[in-house]
Amino acid sequence: MSTLIAAEGLGHAYHDEWLFKNLTLGINAGQRVALVGVNGAGKSTLMKLLAERFAPLEGKIVKNKSTKIGFLDQEPSFPANSSISDFIFSTENKQQQLIKEYEELIEEEHPDEKKLNRLYEELSEHNAWEYEHQIKTILSRMGINQLQQKIDTLSGGQRKRLALAKLLIEDPEIYVLDEPTNHLDIDTIEWLEKILTSGAKTLLLVTHDRYFLDNVCNTIVELERGKTFTYNGNYAYFLEKKAEREAQDDATFQKNKNLLKKELEWMRRMPAARTTKSQSRINAFYDLEEKTKQRTDNQKVTLNVKMARQGNKILELESIQQHFNEKNIIENFSYVFKKGDRIGLAGKNGTGKSTLLNIITGELTPIKGKVDIGETTQYGYYKQGGLSFNEKERVIDIVKADAEYIKMADGQTISASALLTLFLFPPKKQHGLVEKLSGGEKKRLHLMKVLMQNPNFLILDEPTNDLDIDTLNVLEEFLENFPGVLMLVSHDRYLLDKMSDQLFIMEGNGNVKIFNGNYSEHRISVEQEKEAGLKKQKTEEQKQASTTSKLSFKEQQEFKKLEETLAENENKVKTLTSELNKIDPSDYIKIQELSESIERTNKTIETDMERWMELSEK
Repeated sequence: MSTLIAAEGLGHAYHDEWLFKNLTLGINAGQRVALVGVNGAGKSTLMKLLAERFAPLEGKIVKNKSTKIGFLDQEPSFPANSSISDFIFSTENKQQQLIKEYEELIEEEHPDEKKLNRLYEELSEHNAWEYEHQIKTILSRMGINQLQQKIDTLSGGQRKRLALAKLLIEDPEIYVLDEPTNHLDIDTIEWLEKILTSGAKTLLLVTHDRYFLDNVCNTIVELERGKTFTYNGNYAYFLEKKAEREAQDDATFQKNKNLLKKELEWMRRMPAARTTKSQSRINAFYDLEEKTKQRTDNQKVTLNVKMARQGNKILELESIQQHFNEKNIIENFSYVFKKGDRIGLAGKNGTGKSTLLNIITGELTPIKGKVDIGETTQYGYYKQGGLSFNEKERVIDIVKADAEYIKMADGQTISASALLTLFLFPPKKQHGLVEKLSGGEKKRLHLMKVLMQNPNFLILDEPTNDLDIDTLNVLEEFLENFPGVLMLVSHDRYLLDKMSDQLFIMEGNGNVKIFNGNYSEHRISVEQEKEAGLKKQKTEEQKQASTTSKLSFKEQQEFKKLEETLAENENKVKTLTSELNKIDPSDYIKIQELSESIERTNKTIETDMERWMELSEK
């Protein structure tokens, strides 16, 4: 397989600290690579270097000049005062410019018919109708409908979806994606998985979403202490092999520590006059000391803060109603919260999840209904937007502003500095400025401040965004043992499955449906309902066909044969497409053969479908 892009001897520093030095990495055509590592390891920096957003301090990026890289930043930037249409449609792409003109024209109240006719002809001439349909499908999936809307008026989540939409439309040779699932609902994430795994795309991505990572990626590259470790397999394979490597590392580390201890004793006993032979041993001692310094005992975030006492009455919602600008968000919803409730809040973007949370916490008063909060209920609300930190303030001062000492679950009282250490903020970072923290480290600090409040009713709104997977695993361990009420909003299907045993589903029409079970169980239930509905519809159609059929015996036989042929050809297209996705991208002859076969079969399907429709209308 051909290498599309490579890093050679790469070195880069941030705030005078080296993230990595002499790093080498290559990405081959058709490889779907996930970059994993703890917050602050340099994942986003490495991605930006590979996407040529800035130059490395050391080393170089090697690629063909014509290779097009598409980069999705965590927080994308846009041209000032531009519209969605200006951003989406490239001025260098004739098809896109025709589509832009057509879309803008049909949005007018009284479009010019002459212009419309001309555009119809030009779009047909440039074979752009299928492309136009593809663009509209992508924009619709991302919730982008008003092409003339100014980008300045969009929320952060809408901007991220807009940037991702443009990338999917452009379909570059290499996709570089920093947290692509942030701000997407679960249905859209599952659709995105299918898009990214079709057509032998080349990907480099960072994501905290373990289901997405497992379904999309075929290579995992771990960035740890400035070095990369490559695992050729999905996330499950990576976990297995990483455990084996860490066991080996631990054995080597303990061996080095024991040897270092002996060598240190020898160094202290050495006389002042040292021979050449002993000098080589001294040099070996310093080498060993350096190796041991680089590898410290495994540390992880510790979450064990105290929970406030919880009374019998927690929270009661009675006939809650809320709407904005005549749009019904919540209609007549009631629920009495019980001890140990573990509730996942699900629904598409814009259906009112954050609205319900703000009503529960008292930040928003509903138009109708009653919110009755128990006297002992203590909220801990981790918000999606995070906290607004003063970037020039020291990390430890932000924590001390809440409390100098914090009570832990075991009754022990510890200092703010000790708590920061448990959350993997060493003294150097504690006394450093907030601006020096990575995005994930800021989120970890936010989570710590929420837990410091000793809540017994914990609300987590998209907690997985920008947190590294190691921290997520520790958070999950904490939540599994958390005795209070948990409400969780997340597009992370793995987290929803593991942490919730009940769902509030915002259906988008004001209705909040309560489902007893986790997310996967809900999806199975939905699929079963769909299948039952289709089966019922088919039975009714068959009954109707048997009583009202006007087909001759010959036509009935033809109709039956067409159904069989259509099913066979659709299966054939699936098989050929699957074959195409597995082929080595350099095997152009085989790719062409399969592509032509798919095209021929699709044309047969279209012809047969037209005849089937004709007969079915009889």
